[in-house]
Amino acid sequence: MLESDTVNDELCVFDGRQSEAAAELQRGVCRAFRALGHSVVTELPLANGRRADVVALSGAGDVHIVEIKSCLIDYRTDHKWHDYLPFCDRLYFAVAPDFPCEIIPGEVGLLLADRYGAELVREAEEARLSAARRKAMMLAFARAAALRLQLQLDPGCGFEL
Repeated sequence: MLESDTVNDELCVFDGRQSEAAAELQRGVCRAFRALGHSVVTELPLANGRRADVVALSGAGDVHIVEIKSCLIDYRTDHKWHDYLPFCDRLYFAVAPDFPCEIIPGEVGLLLADRYGAELVREAEEARLSAARRKAMMLAFARAAALRLQLQLDPGCGFEL
C-alpha cells in the first residue's frame, strides 16, 4: 500500500522508492506549484516507461515536469532526465538549498526546495508539446488524479496504484 500526504488539497503519492529527503523536496515542490495555481500529480508514469517525480498542470494547460534530486550522488548516477523532455513544455530540477547548483544544465529550470515550499532560481527553456502529446499527457494526468482520488475515498475499491 502506498503512503499519501495531502498537500494543499492535492494527493502526493510516495511509493516507497523515494528517500525521506526526496519525499520532502517533492512535498515542497507540490506546495509551490499549488501556490501558483497549478494542479500536481506525483510519480506519474510516462509513455516511454519513465516515471515523472512531479507533473504540474497550469490552468492554461502547460505541462511542467520536475525531477527531484535529493543529493549530488543521486544527480550524478541518474542520467535519464533527457527522457522527460518530450513529455513537457518545461523541465525543472528541484534540489535542496545546499546542492551545488552550478552543475545543473542551463536548459532546464532550477528550483530550490525544502518540505515547506520551493523557490524558482532559474526558468526552464520552453519546448511546446505537440497537440497530440499534450492531449495524451492531460489524459494520463486526469486518469492518475481520478484513480488516486477514488482510492483515497474508497481504499477497498479493487485496484492499487
